[in-house]
Amino acid sequence: MTAPITKSPALSEAETGAAAEAGAEGAVRAAARVGAQPDADTSAGEHLHAPVIDWFDEHARDLPWRRPDAGPWGVMVSEFMLQQTPVSRVLPVYEQWLARWPRPADLAQEAPGEAVRAWGRLGYPRRALRLHGAAVAITERHGGDVPTDHAQLLALPGIGEYTAAAVASFAYGQRHAVLDTNVRRVFARAVTGVQYPPNATTAAERKLARALLPADEPTASRWAAASMELGALVCTAKNESCHRCPIAAQCAWRLAGKPEHDGPPRRGQTYAGTDRQVRGKLLAVLREAHAPVPQAALDRVWHEPVQRARALDGLVADGLVEPLPGGLYRLPLT
Repeated sequence: MTAPITKSPALSEAETGAAAEAGAEGAVRAAARVGAQPDADTSAGEHLHAPVIDWFDEHARDLPWRRPDAGPWGVMVSEFMLQQTPVSRVLPVYEQWLARWPRPADLAQEAPGEAVRAWGRLGYPRRALRLHGAAVAITERHGGDVPTDHAQLLALPGIGEYTAAAVASFAYGQRHAVLDTNVRRVFARAVTGVQYPPNATTAAERKLARALLPADEPTASRWAAASMELGALVCTAKNESCHRCPIAAQCAWRLAGKPEHDGPPRRGQTYAGTDRQVRGKLLAVLREAHAPVPQAALDRVWHEPVQRARALDGLVADGLVEPLPGGLYRLPLT
């Protein structure tokens, strides 16, 4: 159960006005200092660490991948599933996945198509193939144990900088900058003083994140989780709850009067009528079938033949669907 969230006192208009100039200038100086000494200056975030971590200790959600029995494999599975997918959709699939494949070797023994089938409707199903590939590599290279070394994690198929840092930090308590969308938004507002971070992670953001890391590993690992949770629950994209934020009094964006975003337009996500929707409908037919499916069965899921063919060709090219002689299709076996 999530602990009840208490309100932090809001700043008065007088307090906000008096602190705005000093706070904003302080944030700019901190950001400049971060850019100059990205790895050495850990003092830039010391005033943020304690309040955010204390808040997290009280308000963190009780999620299965945060429990001690989840283990490194449970953390890795959650990180794959949570990419661009909300917690509420991930929870049931995560539980079923770990019950079926409690260790990487268990998944590695299965055909990759079974990973796609079990992925269900989480979306972006290539993540299932990548997670299967990572399980095979872990089994073959590391004796079935998720490696502790960041470089070895990064060398696994389907794992990028974010996932490697997240697993090393959350599973093994190491000191790494873990930059997901929520963390980037918290840092953009609290330190840089802007409403939203850039559309893609920049070198400046990475330098800032490294400079904000606490010096010792346990605190750094806790900070990574806490700042992420703050962005997920309080400093959200559309409805930030500054009255509940433990660092509202120090937030450069708030002290500057919450200026509107003036950068490139933020990318919106659409689904209805897109190739993604058609791909999902085609995969749904194949997931439910345990024998090869004829072309005619796939043709019934979407009315527009050109888009339907394009979506099916894309699934084949991505390795999510295997074509067979006679116009039959199935989930991949190899």
